Amino acid sequence: MPAVDAGGIMTPFWKLSAAGFAATAITYGPARMGFGLFLPEFRSVFSISIQEAGMISSLGFFGFFAGLLVSQAMTAASGPRLPIVFGLAAATAGIGLVASAPSLPMLSLGILLAMSSAGFSWTPFSDAINHGVEERLRPTALSLVSTGTGLGITAAGTAALLMSIGGVSWRLCWAIFAIGSALSLLGNWMALRGAAGRPGPRRALRWRVLFHRAAIPLFGIGFCFGITSTVYISFAADRIAQAGGVPGIPVNVSGSLVFICYGAFGLLGLVTGSAKVALGLPLLLRLLMLASALSSALIALVPTSWTGVVVSAGLQGINVMMMSAAMAFWSDRLFPDFPSRGFTAVLLAVATGSVLGPVAAGSVADAFGAVAMFLGTATLAAVAALAIRSGYIRESPHPG
Repeated sequence: MPAVDAGGIMTPFWKLSAAGFAATAITYGPARMGFGLFLPEFRSVFSISIQEAGMISSLGFFGFFAGLLVSQAMTAASGPRLPIVFGLAAATAGIGLVASAPSLPMLSLGILLAMSSAGFSWTPFSDAINHGVEERLRPTALSLVSTGTGLGITAAGTAALLMSIGGVSWRLCWAIFAIGSALSLLGNWMALRGAAGRPGPRRALRWRVLFHRAAIPLFGIGFCFGITSTVYISFAADRIAQAGGVPGIPVNVSGSLVFICYGAFGLLGLVTGSAKVALGLPLLLRLLMLASALSSALIALVPTSWTGVVVSAGLQGINVMMMSAAMAFWSDRLFPDFPSRGFTAVLLAVATGSVLGPVAAGSVADAFGAVAMFLGTATLAAVAALAIRSGYIRESPHPG
């Protein structure tokens, strides 16, 4: 088990793992999920329609999309420290803006900045760990970094629930999130000093080499995953609140249950590697998309049932955390010579679906209702599951 060194100073393993854990807990927790978590309160305070909510969520995911592109350029130019710190600064500023927002435009700007942080600060940790951690410990370090996502989402949901039950304003809740983000920013600034000025590989790599025929199924599944997962995190809490909430919890915070279960069950993403070995990658991908379909169907049909909500959120959490890892496995097979750039291309496909999904879903809900929106999302996930074929999961056609 890795430990501190003889001088009592944290080893690179622990330093980078702790920094990454804190960064993903903030950027993929309250910064990325906070809008959906607090949407019932936002709709009440700012008089937001369901269609406007979809547009704001899509704006935030556009920030995520842009963050991915800028992060790659920053990492290539100056190493991983700059994009990670920049992302956490955006998270701190965005969350702070939301906490103090006097109007809908300021709220939207805060959401844009906060959600862009996830695009900036995730993929550079692969480079930081690759440079700073010995090879045998890298998988463990990356797993610890990814675990921050599940715990960050669970903590955000729990904080929202407890504070609302105690009568604490949602603004104070976001202010506390901003303080946590600032502390994460400071910690990463210090922990990543050794990674500054260590740019990635300088050899030219044109994006078009990633877009070959064998990669089309992966990008297609990533696009569908982006739509289905973001529709859920954007609107599930509001769906529960508008339906009357679950028994025993105040209506306006009953959606917090979604994010608590989502994050807690999502920790099962740590066993994705074992699941892939046991089931094979094609079957694992099908099961995950079917889990997403069932999750959306349950939130559409039984949004006031404890069992329905817990199962729905748990399935969605498992789907999101495991699917991210499963797509990384698939990407590694296709792009063994440039894994970081290849997986970024996959994330861009996911981000494209994430941008288009909420705004389209908001329009559907405005015209036909939330039930139709979630059942349509479930149908898309089921069709994607049925479309996956074993022959799609191939090795790179450009070895070496």
